[in-house]
Formats: sequence, C-alpha cells, structure tokens
Amino acid sequence: MKIVLLDTLTFGDTDLSAFYKLGEVEVFATTSKEQTQERITDAVVIVTNKVVITDAHMSNTPKLKLICVAATGMNNVDLEAAKQRGIEVKNVSGYSTASVIQHTFSMLFYLVGHSKYYDEYVKDGSYSKSPIFTDITKPFFEVKGKKWGIIGLGTIGHGVASVAEAFGAEVCYYSTSGKNSSKDYPQVELNELLRSCDIISIHAPLNERTLNLLGYEQLLMCRDRAVILNLGRGGIIDEEAVARIIDEKNIYFGLDVLSREPMEQNHPLLSVKNRDNLYITPHIAWASVEARDKLIAGVVENIREFVIARL
Repeated sequence: MKIVLLDTLTFGDTDLSAFYKLGEVEVFATTSKEQTQERITDAVVIVTNKVVITDAHMSNTPKLKLICVAATGMNNVDLEAAKQRGIEVKNVSGYSTASVIQHTFSMLFYLVGHSKYYDEYVKDGSYSKSPIFTDITKPFFEVKGKKWGIIGLGTIGHGVASVAEAFGAEVCYYSTSGKNSSKDYPQVELNELLRSCDIISIHAPLNERTLNLLGYEQLLMCRDRAVILNLGRGGIIDEEAVARIIDEKNIYFGLDVLSREPMEQNHPLLSVKNRDNLYITPHIAWASVEARDKLIAGVVENIREFVIARL
C-alpha cells in the first residue's frame, strides 16, 4: 500500500516513523499544484495538510482509497467528488484545542502588556540610563473585571471562556450559527458584544455567515482600547478595514490567521502606522509540539483503521 505525504514541512520537526509501519511511504516537504498529480498517481492513501485535491486528481489516481487531511478543516478536498468515487476522506479534530487556547492568551498579553516595547526598552540600554527603578510609559490593564466577548463558543471558545473567567473576566458570547446555546454564559447580539466588550476573541469557522463578519462599520462600534483577537479563520475580519481603522482609532488587533496565507507581500497591514497596536503570527496557534504529535497520531490512526477495515 503506497502512502504519499504531500506537505510534511507544515508539521515541523515531528516524528513520522509510524507511517512506515503501515506501508510504502513517500514523503514530500512541499507540493505545488503542478506537482500534485505526478506525486499521487500510484497512491492508495494521500496525506495532505493544505495541498488541494480535486476531482480531476482523483479521476487520475485509480488506486486511491483514502485521503487523510492532516487538519480539522477539509475545504482543500472536493468532498462530493470523493463521495461519488467511493474514496474515504478523514480529518483529525480536537488535537490543537489546548494550543489555540494558550496562543489566544499569549497574543492578548503581548498586546496589552506592551511586551515589545518593554523588552526593547531594556535591551537597547534605555533602562540602564533610567533615573528611577521602573518605566511605565506604556500603561497596561488587568483582565480582571473586564468584559470578554467570544465569537464562536465551540470547544475552543469554551476553553478560552474558562481561562478568561479564571483571570476574573466577565464572559459573554455571540453564536455565528444562531444555533449554539450555552447555560454557562449569556448570549448577546453581535453589535452588543462589539460595543460592550473590552476583549473580543474569534474562534469560529469561515462560512457564508462569518465571511467579513467584522467590517469597518462593525469595528467602529468597538470601545476605545478594545483588543480583538482572531484565532478562527482569516476572512472573518475584513483586513483592509483593520488596516484603515488601526490608524484612526485606539484598538488593538492580534491576528493568527489571514484571508490568504502566506501573507501577501503588499498586504495593507504591512503599511499601518500604528504598528504597536498590531500583532500578527503566521498561523501558529494550532502548532504546539504536543498538538503536532497528536495530529500525526490521529492521521496514523485513521490509516490504521482503514487498513483494519479492509482485512
């Protein structure tokens, strides 16, 4: 059984040895769309994180029986075509919950604590020249007593809410589907959440209801010094609106996801003047060492179950 791993560079330095116990394995660090068909033609199993697998690819891969998506989202695979062709598609869920929750707070504290400023203040020698023992040029606030609004109260959103409560925040949430309800926290309309919350974190999927959910007009509603964190999907926040409003209003933005990844070289967010109010990380919230190990274990288990089912 031939197993082809198409984009292992996205896993970082992770042990892939378990795959070799399941069959003949071919590993590629990255795969372009021009290279995809040639590399998968003889595959029985494909493992992809972000490489797109189309109906045309499947039609030209006669032995293909299983597509393993090394992620939760499966929008890079034509699921309907796979179903019609009798090809199983399996993903892995829940592997990155703790990692994303942790990164949410990492982004928050970096922004509200002005970590970049204070780190550079010490390292550039300014502190050594100070006439006093401290420097509070950049005021920072406590999470305790602040109102935290969560957009998308799924498993990750619940986890963030729990930690936010531990810090003393008052939590509310907005359901992007309108179907999610929780007895633990009050549900509010989006406009109310935007107007009333000091901290807003996004943990929702990207779909027709959430695309550009927060545009310029919505961001104008936010409170002065509000912190907005997107750890859901790029495209939920209109990035051009962020680039505009960040130089007009004192709002902080932490973005781990963008509408196009990797980031475009001429992205408007690279030209903002108020750079201290913006913190962008390259889609890493999911990627703790532990989360990546769980992800690989989940993919391996999906293949193992497939093999057992065929015996």
